[in-house]
Amino acid sequence: MPVTLQSLVLLLCAAVLAVALARQLRLPPILAYLAVGVAIGPHGLRYVAETEQSSNIAEFGVVFLMFSIGLEFSLARLRAMRRLVFGFGGAQVLVTLAGTTAVTVFYYGQDWRVGFAVGAACAMSSTAIVSRLLSERLELHSQPGRQTMAVLLFQDLAVVPLLIVIPALAGKAEGLAQNLLIAFAQATLVLTILIMGGQRIMRRWFDLVARQKSTELFMLNVLLVVVGLSWLTSSAGLSLALGAFVGGMLIAETVYRHQVEADVRPFRDVLLGLFFVTVGMLLDVDYVFHNLPAVLAALALLVLAKGGIVMILTLVMKNSVDVGLRTAVQLAQAGEFGFVLLQLAGDGGLIPRDVFQVTMAAMLLSMMAAPFLIARAAGLGKRLSKGEFASRAEVAHQVAVHSMGMSDHVILCGFGRTGQSLAHFLERESIPFIALDIDSTRVQEAGGAGENVVFGTADRREVLTAAGVARARAVVITFADPPAAERTLEMVRALRPDLPVIVRAQDESQIDRLKSLGASEVVPEVLEGSLMLAAQTLAQVGVPLERSLAQVRSARAERYASLRAFYRGESDRMHKLSQEKLVLVLEPQAYGIGKTLAELDVASRGVMVEALRRRGVRSLGPEPETRLEDNDVLILVGAPENLADAEHFLLDGRRSVRR
Repeated sequence: MPVTLQSLVLLLCAAVLAVALARQLRLPPILAYLAVGVAIGPHGLRYVAETEQSSNIAEFGVVFLMFSIGLEFSLARLRAMRRLVFGFGGAQVLVTLAGTTAVTVFYYGQDWRVGFAVGAACAMSSTAIVSRLLSERLELHSQPGRQTMAVLLFQDLAVVPLLIVIPALAGKAEGLAQNLLIAFAQATLVLTILIMGGQRIMRRWFDLVARQKSTELFMLNVLLVVVGLSWLTSSAGLSLALGAFVGGMLIAETVYRHQVEADVRPFRDVLLGLFFVTVGMLLDVDYVFHNLPAVLAALALLVLAKGGIVMILTLVMKNSVDVGLRTAVQLAQAGEFGFVLLQLAGDGGLIPRDVFQVTMAAMLLSMMAAPFLIARAAGLGKRLSKGEFASRAEVAHQVAVHSMGMSDHVILCGFGRTGQSLAHFLERESIPFIALDIDSTRVQEAGGAGENVVFGTADRREVLTAAGVARARAVVITFADPPAAERTLEMVRALRPDLPVIVRAQDESQIDRLKSLGASEVVPEVLEGSLMLAAQTLAQVGVPLERSLAQVRSARAERYASLRAFYRGESDRMHKLSQEKLVLVLEPQAYGIGKTLAELDVASRGVMVEALRRRGVRSLGPEPETRLEDNDVLILVGAPENLADAEHFLLDGRRSVRR
C-alpha cells in the first residue's frame, strides 16, 4: 500500500499532538513518536501501514543522527576522557553484550547470533533522554554525570562496528568467519581512504563553498556530503549510517562544524521522528498483551541486570554507593541506537518474530520509565550511602562555623553571577550575609577572595539551621534550577513561616507557583531584561528619559506588590522635578573644591547629584563623603531655579540673584 496524502496528514496530526503532549509531561519526544507508530500502525488502529517507501525515508533519519554524532566526535575530548570512555564504557558494553548473549542462549535456547544481536541492542542507552534530564537537573558535570556521558560516548562509537557485524551475522552460518572478515576488510579500506584523504579535501571544499556567501549553496553542500558519503559506503557493501558518521567526523575538524550542525538539525529531528514512528509500527500490541509476563520479565532483566552491571563496575572503580546507583539508573534504559540495531537484525532475518517483539516492548517500556527512575535515584542513593550521614554532619558543621555570631543577616542560596552581584550590594550597605553553594570550585575561589561563602545544599533542614535561618533577616534563592528553588523555598517556610524570601525565576510562568509555595517576592529575569531593553529603546528613539523610566517603574509596580508603595511615591517625587539637568565643571577657584557633598548639602536646595565624573571616570550616585577636587564634573538634576541657585553656591558660595 503506497503512502497516500491522507495517511501522511493523519501521521503528521498524530505526531504534532503526541509531541505536544510529551512536552507538557516533560517526556522525550522519542517516546511520542514510538507511541504514534504503535497507535496508528498495522498492529494498532491500522490507519497507516508500514511500507517500503516510509521505511526508506525513515532510514535517512538514522543517517542524519549518525552524521550529528560524527559532528560531536572530538579527538581532544576522547583523549581527555579515554580512561572513562574506553575503560568504563568498554566494560559496560562488553559485559552487557556477553551477559545478554549467555542468557539468550542458555535460558531462552536461542542461537548465539540471536543473543549477540539482542545484546548489542540492549547494551545501548538513550543519549537523547539522559543528556536532556542531566542538563535540566544541572548534573552534567557531576561525577555520575561525567561517568554516564563517557559511557554514552563509547556506545556511540561502538555502534560503528556493530553496524558492520550484525548484517554479516545475518548471512549463512557456514560462511560467517569469511563474511565478517570481508565486511571488516571493506570497512577498513573505505574508512581509511575517506578519513586519510578526506580531511584536506573536505576543508578546502567547504572553504570554497563558504566564499560564495550563499546560505542556500552551503545547505545544499551539507546535504550533498551527508547523502553522497552514505551512498559511497552503501555501494561498498556497508551501511548508509557509517558513511554519514565519517562525514560528520570530517566536518568536525573544520571551522564550519557548528553552522553545519545547526543546518542539519531540522532534517535530523524530523526524519529521525519518522524512523521512530516506523519502529513503533513494528510493535505488535496484541502479541505483547498476550505475552505480557514474558515482556515484563525481559524488562526486569534489561533494567535490573544492566543497572546491576553498571553498579558493580562503579564500585570496582571505588565510587560511593550514591554515585554508583545514580550512574546505574542513568544507564539502565535502552536507547535509540538499540532500536536501530534491533531493526537491522530484524530486517536481515537474524531475530525471530517473538524475540523481536518481546525485546522491542521491553526496550520501549524501559525508556518510558527512565525519567521517573532517574528522578528517584538521587535521594535513594544518598540514603543508602554509608558515608552520607557523616558527610552531611561535616557540611552542617562548616556552615555553622561560618554563620557563628551572625544575626539579622541574609542567607544567599546560590553564589553564581546573580548571588555575587547581590552580595556586593549587601556589602556596600554593611549587611552581613552567608552564601551557600554546591560548586566546590566557586566556593574555594570566593573564600580566597574573602567572601563568606560555604559549601552546602540549601534545601536541607540541617544546612539552613546551621546557616542561622532562625536569626536571619531574609533569604534570597538565586538558583537557575526551578525544582531546587522550590525545595529550598518549602524548607525555609517550614522552618521560618514569617521570614521574607525573595526568589529568582527565569520567566513569569513560575511566579504563581513560587508565590503559592510562600515566596514573599519573585523576580523574573526575563521581565527585568525586557524592561531595561524597553527603557533603552524608548530613550534611543527620542522619548524623554523620565517618561521612559516612568513606564518602567509603572510596570515594576504592577508586578512587585511589596514595592508598589515605593514606586508610587518615587514617581510622585520625580514628577515634581523638571526634566532639566546641569553639567557643572568645578574650576580650581570654585567654592565647592575641597568640601564633601555632605558639607555642601545641595539636596537642601532642591537639587540631586546624579553623577560625578573625575578624570574620565563616571560614578553614579556618589557617596556623601566624596570630597570634590579640581576639574570634577557634576551632573545635577532639579528645577531650573534650583539648578541656578546650586550653581552659584558651588562656584562662589552664594545664592542665585534670581532667588
